[in-house]
Amino acid sequence: MTASSSHEPGTVVIGAGVVGLSAALALQARGLAVTVLDREGPAAGASAGNAGAFAFTDILPLASPGILKKAPRWLLDPLGPLSVPPRYAARIAPWMWLFWRACQPARVEAATTAQTALMDLSKVELEPFLAATGTLAMLRKEGNLQVYESQSEVDASLPGWQAREAHGIEFHHMDAAEMAAIQPGLSPRFTHGTFTPGWFSIVDPKDYVLALAERFVQGGGRIERAGVTALRPEGEGVAIETSAGPRRAASVVLAAGAFSHHLARTLGERIPLETERGYNTTLPAGAFDLRTQVTFGGHGFVVTRLTSGIRVGGAVELGGLALPPNFARSEAMLTKARSFLPGLNAEGGQQWMGFRPSLPDSLPAIGRSRASARVTYAFGHGHLGLTQSAGTARIVADLVTGAAPAIDLTPFSPHRF
Repeated sequence: MTASSSHEPGTVVIGAGVVGLSAALALQARGLAVTVLDREGPAAGASAGNAGAFAFTDILPLASPGILKKAPRWLLDPLGPLSVPPRYAARIAPWMWLFWRACQPARVEAATTAQTALMDLSKVELEPFLAATGTLAMLRKEGNLQVYESQSEVDASLPGWQAREAHGIEFHHMDAAEMAAIQPGLSPRFTHGTFTPGWFSIVDPKDYVLALAERFVQGGGRIERAGVTALRPEGEGVAIETSAGPRRAASVVLAAGAFSHHLARTLGERIPLETERGYNTTLPAGAFDLRTQVTFGGHGFVVTRLTSGIRVGGAVELGGLALPPNFARSEAMLTKARSFLPGLNAEGGQQWMGFRPSLPDSLPAIGRSRASARVTYAFGHGHLGLTQSAGTARIVADLVTGAAPAIDLTPFSPHRF
């Protein structure tokens, strides 16, 4: 990585996570001179600690009538799948109102259609992007197994699977014996499951993002460590205030994850971005013979195999950026995982907490700023940043270079709320 002080106009991408670096590489491939700015450097946030999944079948928004039924029970459990710390409840109330509105059936249907379009584009773009960046060997196609503890839990999941079927997503419902053939070692409490073969993964999300950063620099790009504090339209470009001093760019892509709305506000735009604080524990490699990613949907977490180990994580804590981590959430998931996978060796794990940028309707904000057409927004992917990174990169490159976007961006407008 270089620390160049050049302030020559070009394209500046703010954010060195998977979305920002993917966009930077896509812009570089179109012949643009690109600089990436990040306050911590590549793969320092949620891009390093996620579950490593390309969850192309995960088209259903978090905001849904089903979540409204589960939420009261979950919210009563401070270590459950969905929680709001009491001291953050008042602050998040306006966002929760928008979330409630997004749970209305017509809005859910529209969000599902939009999410599917972005997923389909992202899946089409993924392997060519990996091949172009020399990272194709990091891709795994091992599927995902969603497990259930009762027939009633299966029945409750069926509308979601019917929605996926309507969008052409392949899946297979299974009994315990069929599950065991795919993933031995599950507790007998799990009586049914659904396997989705189109769910891919990366060998390790941090290694992947670092590989993208290396490829970007090899291609002539610059990655500079600097905190961006404000953006301002200025003539035929954008003025950027940073911790390393002012600079200017011909165009800017804002892909700073959970911090993006603060910079949008300096342009006079208020975007209702909130923070899903995700928790996990990564156990040493060999802690369990994991053959596919396993989702314990009723408990809000997944177990996935990475080169760095077995990662147990998930859940949603809507708690903003400032509160200290509550690692009791990681411990609660690990305790459950030990019960659900009786052969799991839960010793020697490393805990982590990261910030997922989340909008109320579960769709990202992808589009131009109203304050300046030279600023393109690309943030708010929630827990789908890795999944949608290649598709978002394609769209960003289209917008910055003046090409027609590959999909209808109306549902993803940053100004839709």
